[in-house]
Amino acid sequence: MIDQPPFFFSETISKRLSSGPVYCIGRAGMDLYPEPVGVNIEDAEYFRADMGGSAGNIAVALARQGGHAALVTVFSDDQVGRFVQAKCNQYGVDITFCQTQAGLYRNSLAIAETKPQDAAVVIYRNDAADLQISEKDIQRLDFSRAGGLLITGTAISGEPSASAVSIAIAAARQVGCPVIFDIDYRANAWSDAAAAASRMRPELAQADILVGNNDEFTVMCGGDEAKGFAAARAHAETGQLVLYKRGELGCISLYQEHVIETGIFPVTLVKPFGAGDAFLGNFLIRLSLDGDVHSAVLRGSAAAAYVVARVGCASAMPDKEQLDDFMLSHGITKPNK
Repeated sequence: MIDQPPFFFSETISKRLSSGPVYCIGRAGMDLYPEPVGVNIEDAEYFRADMGGSAGNIAVALARQGGHAALVTVFSDDQVGRFVQAKCNQYGVDITFCQTQAGLYRNSLAIAETKPQDAAVVIYRNDAADLQISEKDIQRLDFSRAGGLLITGTAISGEPSASAVSIAIAAARQVGCPVIFDIDYRANAWSDAAAAASRMRPELAQADILVGNNDEFTVMCGGDEAKGFAAARAHAETGQLVLYKRGELGCISLYQEHVIETGIFPVTLVKPFGAGDAFLGNFLIRLSLDGDVHSAVLRGSAAAAYVVARVGCASAMPDKEQLDDFMLSHGITKPNK
C-alpha cells in the first residue's frame, strides 16, 4: 500500500455539510457506568448515568463542535426517554424531529464498565423505541435544506425503521443531500451476520461517505477477514469516500485511486468505546470546512483519543477549544506503528 499526498473530497459535498442540519438517524438511550471506576458491573457500589447510543453520541460530537445536529429517533414515554431528551438539550442536539411513543417500546439501556481491557458492555434492547422510526417521521425532514443524512447501521436492523431509512436515503439522494453511512454492526441486533450483510449492502452502495472497521467490512463481504480491506477498497473505487478504521493502527482513507494511512494520538486508555462516534462527528465538522480528508481524519482521530481517555461517551465529547488544546499537546503516531 502506498501513501499518497493529502487529497480533497468533493467540494460540493463538503460545502453542503455546513449548509444545514445533519440528520442523525438511529438509536439514543441511557448508559450506566459502574462506580467506582474500574470495577466490574457486579461489584458496583452505584452507577452513573449518561446518554448513549451511536446516533445520539455522533449528534453530540457534532453539536459540541458547533455543528447543527438533528437527531431523528423515537423516545419512550417514560422517565428514561425524558432523561435522554434532557441530555440532548443539555448537549445542544436538536430533537425537533424526534417523536415520543407510548406503550411497550423502550429506549435502549447499556451498562458499560470503565476499564482499559476486557470492559464488559451489557445492552438491553427488547422492543427498542428507536426501531419505531417510521415513514411519517422521514416525511417531516427537509432534505433540500439539510447538510447531510447520517445513518447508523443498527437503524436498519428492524422494522419500521429499516424501511424508513431506505426512504430517507432515496429522498436525500434525489436532492443531492450527502449520505453518510456508519456500518455500526452490533451482533446482538441481528439474527446473524449474513442477515445484516444482506440488508445493509444495498444501503451501503448509496452512501457518499462510508465508515467501518475491518470486522464490519468483513461481515459485509461474507465473513472472510482477508477480504475486509478489499471490500472497502471496492467501495472507494466506485467514488465513495471510505474510512477504514483499524483501532490502535489508525485509519486508512480511500477514495478512487487515493489512499492515506493515518496513525493515532496515544493516550492512557480509560475505556475502549466511544471512539468511533467521536471520530465520525469531528471528521464531518472538519471535512465541511474545505474537504481536506487528511485534516478531517486527524481531527476525528484526536477526538477519538480524547474520549477513550475519559469516563463516559456523550459527556466526554470535546468542544472545539478542548480538542484544539488536545491536538497541540499530543502527537500522532506514524501509520502501522
